[in-house]
Amino acid sequence: MQKTVYLDNQATTPVDPRVLDAMLPYFGPKFGNAASRSHRFGWEAEQAVELARKRVADLAGALPREIVFTSGATESNNLGIKGAVEAYRAKGDHVVTVATEHKAVLDPVRRLEPLGCRVTVLPPLGDGLFDLDSLRDAILPETVLVSVMYANNEIGVIQPVRNIGAVCREKGVLFHCDAAQAFGKIPIDVAGDNIDLMSLSAHKMYGPKGIGALYVRRRHPRVQLAAQMDGGGHEFGLRSGTLNVPAIVGFGEACAICARELAEEATRLCDLRDRLKRNLEAGLDRVFVNGSMEHRLPGNLNMSFEGADGEALLMSLPDVALSTGSACTSAVVEPSHVLRAIGVSEQLAHSSLRFGLGRFNTAEDIDYVARRVIESVRKLRSLAPV
Repeated sequence: MQKTVYLDNQATTPVDPRVLDAMLPYFGPKFGNAASRSHRFGWEAEQAVELARKRVADLAGALPREIVFTSGATESNNLGIKGAVEAYRAKGDHVVTVATEHKAVLDPVRRLEPLGCRVTVLPPLGDGLFDLDSLRDAILPETVLVSVMYANNEIGVIQPVRNIGAVCREKGVLFHCDAAQAFGKIPIDVAGDNIDLMSLSAHKMYGPKGIGALYVRRRHPRVQLAAQMDGGGHEFGLRSGTLNVPAIVGFGEACAICARELAEEATRLCDLRDRLKRNLEAGLDRVFVNGSMEHRLPGNLNMSFEGADGEALLMSLPDVALSTGSACTSAVVEPSHVLRAIGVSEQLAHSSLRFGLGRFNTAEDIDYVARRVIESVRKLRSLAPV
């Protein structure tokens, strides 16, 4: 029986066995609360948390005390965006973001509008990249925050983050970056990129679900945040609540592995991704890549297959784990807001697939998936020819 090939690593990654091994003791004999400072069980847990904090910081080019552990990137986005707007309300009430952001950024930003915050949502260019001139024009004297993701979760496009950070620094506004998709996959340096706030998630980089972090710059300049969760003053007073020690340990181990293997793995994934693209284009016509190929995450490929509905394609591929470019909400399939924002037609947006390659995929997986997709697209087109 053919195994299911998993190519949805932008949605989540499997936990690396090495990460699981590091976590297991903290579910058992090392069960202490990291906030318990009066005995060895607490000291042991606190030591493990601080080692993980350093590993996360090292991979980001940050200081350990600049890493605040959260439940994931969604919470980090909420804390970073809402916390900054609240803390700097005396300076202004304007936020700038981009139409292709994850809903975990767009929804918190929209939540601020009824509270008196003004929001500018900029359109991207056709290749998914961000136009720096439009950013300069959008920043007002009242702007307090710009939020632009490092790499897109659907089309994998990597933004010119360093240049965006430079514009924000020049204009004197904070730069928040959702780096959930990029962290651990490409090199990131918060100092060189002029990032003030950065959201991270472990389960996108072979760590466990339910743990993430927010980088909060503490120097040049020191960023102020208003806590969004109160009750004990954990995590430097910014995120109260008992720390999830096993998950934090796993996050740290995942970062340590990525630090060692990132460059080699990125090269391998680029080769596999390009192999998949060549195979699909050789076997099918009317196939279109969505987003820049030059500025793209190593393991991402988003393609539209004209004449083949994406949902129907998924149903015809039970042995391949993929996702479409469409988000299904309340039983109504809407075209991806990301694809529509970069100018993809509604028809092509409905015919898109996202291939998310990862650490445990092989060349054999890629060749198998290409054959299956080609077979399915040809069959669907024959049933409903354009």
